[in-house]
Amino acid sequence: MQLTIGKIRGFVATSSEAGAFTILAFDHRQSFAKMLPARQGETVSYADIVAAKAAVVEALSPHASAVLLDPEYSAAQSIASGILPGRTGLLVAVEQTGYSGSATARKSRLLPGWSVAKIKRMGADAVKLLIYYHPDAGEVTDHQEMLTREVIQDCRRYDIAFFLEVVSYSIVPNLDKSSIGFAARRPKLIRDIASRLGTLGPDVLKLEFPVDVFNESDEGNWARACEAVSEAATCPWAVLSAGVDFDLFKRQVEIACRSGASGYIAGRAVWKEGIPMPALQRADWLRNVAAARLDQLSEITDRYARPWRDLFPGLENTASLDWLDSYSGFN
Repeated sequence: MQLTIGKIRGFVATSSEAGAFTILAFDHRQSFAKMLPARQGETVSYADIVAAKAAVVEALSPHASAVLLDPEYSAAQSIASGILPGRTGLLVAVEQTGYSGSATARKSRLLPGWSVAKIKRMGADAVKLLIYYHPDAGEVTDHQEMLTREVIQDCRRYDIAFFLEVVSYSIVPNLDKSSIGFAARRPKLIRDIASRLGTLGPDVLKLEFPVDVFNESDEGNWARACEAVSEAATCPWAVLSAGVDFDLFKRQVEIACRSGASGYIAGRAVWKEGIPMPALQRADWLRNVAAARLDQLSEITDRYARPWRDLFPGLENTASLDWLDSYSGFN
């Protein structure tokens, strides 16, 4: 698979100079609101969420190659207020938060009134879709793949980079995702997800660490599982943090990058402890603790990650003599 001009630009805008994805994930909505401190007898308001999100973006975006934001509380607001630096890339989520269906049959949905076209129009560098996925969920699997194909087609039409985030889950009612039984299946499941969904044509896969590290302590097995994902994926992949503690995620990032990953897209592992704090204390913590965490992750990633260009040889020939005639743009 080769990248088109718009997608190349999206990759460059969202990656570091080393060609690695060092991205802050901050498109959380319902889960983020629940973390905020509320005044006694009151609920957290829209303005409270926007203000808290702005504080995080302002403090942390200069320390990331790009920021993944939601369209409801933070993406347009960060642009309009000027707190998102022009040198920091912008990914915007296209999905509605949560899922429909039961816990063992999860269907993702696009946010009503929102689209790839609007994300492109607002000046973002990339589109992100999150799907809950299990390859053996039958009709639910078909639905998730159909939704993914639709977004992929729209991203090709508007020539914008597409990041597909995949979160696994158990389709067996009595088999919890945190159980030892699910942990035993996890390396193969994440590898199969990388292989199967990679064939649909996403530009980047945002994947869970392929080992349940709470049930498997051998870091050699961690590395082998990551290598299997790298071999199975047909595009670059970046590891997500899934809310684990920072020190653990830092180790996961190094092992994943040494094993073929092209970076990380990290959320709660970076900023979760600071969100329940009072506003002034939160701002200080973000500047002094969370920002340093991103710097540490970026240093590791730039040193060990597989640059995304390695997966797309010959990109320099994309703009050939006749590229103006062949470029389809918005057709």
